[in-house]
Amino acid sequence: MSSGTATRRSQDVLRPRKGLAAAPDAYDRAPLVALWLAGLGLGLVVGIQLATRSPLTGAGALVIELSRWCALLGTYGALLVIVLVARIPALERSVGLDRMVTYHRRLGPAVIVLIAAHVALVTVGYAMSESVSLLEEGTTFLTTYAWVLPAFAGFGLMVMAGLTSWRVARRRMRYETWWVTHLYLYLAIALAYMHQVLHGQQFVTHAWARWIWLALYVVTFGALLAFRVGLPVARSLRHDLRVHAVVRESKDTVSVWIKGRDLEALAVRGGQFFGWRFLTPQMWWQSHPYSLSAGADPSYLRITVKDLGDHSRALARLRPGTRVVAEGPYGVFTADARHGERVVLLAGGVGVTPIRAVLDDLPPSVRTDVLFRSPKMSALILRAELDQIAATRSNVRVRYLVGNRRDYPIDARTLLQLVPDIQVADLYVCGPEDFIAAVREAAHVLGIPGHRIHHEAFSFQSPDTYAVGSGRGVR
Repeated sequence: MSSGTATRRSQDVLRPRKGLAAAPDAYDRAPLVALWLAGLGLGLVVGIQLATRSPLTGAGALVIELSRWCALLGTYGALLVIVLVARIPALERSVGLDRMVTYHRRLGPAVIVLIAAHVALVTVGYAMSESVSLLEEGTTFLTTYAWVLPAFAGFGLMVMAGLTSWRVARRRMRYETWWVTHLYLYLAIALAYMHQVLHGQQFVTHAWARWIWLALYVVTFGALLAFRVGLPVARSLRHDLRVHAVVRESKDTVSVWIKGRDLEALAVRGGQFFGWRFLTPQMWWQSHPYSLSAGADPSYLRITVKDLGDHSRALARLRPGTRVVAEGPYGVFTADARHGERVVLLAGGVGVTPIRAVLDDLPPSVRTDVLFRSPKMSALILRAELDQIAATRSNVRVRYLVGNRRDYPIDARTLLQLVPDIQVADLYVCGPEDFIAAVREAAHVLGIPGHRIHHEAFSFQSPDTYAVGSGRGVR
């Protein structure tokens, strides 16, 4: 299959497709329902602690009481951290995966601080109550009580996962290393459960508290397994997803075509992305996020990936017929997000891939400008498709901004010269972080409202994975 096939097909896909907007009321209610459920869970946690606390007799007992509060709140926070990345469909489609991941990252440090405070306070409290040294009390905990040493090891794994999420650390790590490290977070939380129900004063003598705590774990990990494992596997088997062809777009970029049956049932929109797992001996164990680079089709999906690391390089060696497990679709960076009939699509480098897919979904009534920024002509991937679309669709104009930043600075003046009516348009932007930041700053200067700026905001920032994910209007 050639890239020209995609161009010809795009001319037949000019009408808006129904899918994510089928039940807007349900999706609008999802964040409110989620907040109520999270609040209910927090109320149960507070209720457990208040109903099971012991009389405070001395400074040591007060410190131990504080440590128990930290343990319960920290563990509940850890469960929320997992829920935020469980990919619950209604929540993801209404809030956006980029925001869910942002909340996940912001809550994570607070969880680690609370668990660290529990470790420190419980050791200090018991050392004060028993009049022994901190070292002696810590040694007693680790060598005498069952599941305390595994729980402490779990705390170490949690800290490691937190440190690897630090922006500076992520930039220096391969995606595979970061991904495996974060799997240990689930083990850490499981180890914490055994420690708490066996030694937590709240649970040892109160069966009802144990059942509530178990229910919170079951709901959390049940959602994770259902939506991150069960649903992707079931969908991939149902649609029989397999690699159809690998097409080289340039010396360092390939497109992978995935075929399947009844793909319309996935309700895919151009600009969304999947977590892709290719079932080869070398790649089956890891999932990587890549945006679609063409609009939805009843028989094919396409991703276009630049050679930026081991995984993306291995895609060029995929053979037709290889089974694929796809987790998604995710993201609200779609044509449905626009607020009018004037759109400007801004792409930087390989960020053109979701921009190209969004272009497929824009109807003829929408006047569209595509601004493609690239340092050199050879890096203009999918250019032939863009040129053909511009030649056959009177409502689409494509401009290539080739050269260094001095030639085409991304600022308000340049954008206004290129698109004189840009101030009334919806802006879709995808590319490196500095490119997105420059467009947002220019839009602010031009007075473009934040709700009309849509950008790709979910990225791992490692050498192997480039800015793929969901985006929505900036608030």
